[in-house]
Amino acid sequence: MEPTPSYELTLLLLLGSRTMIDILHKHLAERGYNDVRPAHGFAFHRLALDGATGNELAEFLDITKQAASEMVDYLEQRGYVVRQPHPTDRRGKIVTLTQRGWSCIRETEVILSHLEGQWATIVGAKRMEELKIDLGQLITVANGGILPQKFRPTW
Repeated sequence: MEPTPSYELTLLLLLGSRTMIDILHKHLAERGYNDVRPAHGFAFHRLALDGATGNELAEFLDITKQAASEMVDYLEQRGYVVRQPHPTDRRGKIVTLTQRGWSCIRETEVILSHLEGQWATIVGAKRMEELKIDLGQLITVANGGILPQKFRPTW
């Protein structure tokens, strides 16, 4: 038996994540969302809470304010988000999802739920649920008891 590389778990986690993201975006493109990129999904995740300023989005994604502004420009030009006057800061703008943005989120939820169901069929529903619990525990412990709420798009 060959020794297991010390980085095997890291590779499997990355490959699993990348596989899910690739399948998701293939299906999103088939549904008319071919201009959405993986990083946009992380932005949508934050904007779905209650909208965000450009600075808040940059902080959440751990990217520069300029990169966040460019992302918002891109998404606004394609009808996923809109900039509106900030409710408490007259100089500021808040970015919120449009109907198209919310539609993309709903499609994403349907696709990922279906994909997770397919994977659960392969390994069993109980093992899939245990895997999610175990990963959540490992990530929380590795981050000092806190499940991170920031996402840095890395592709």
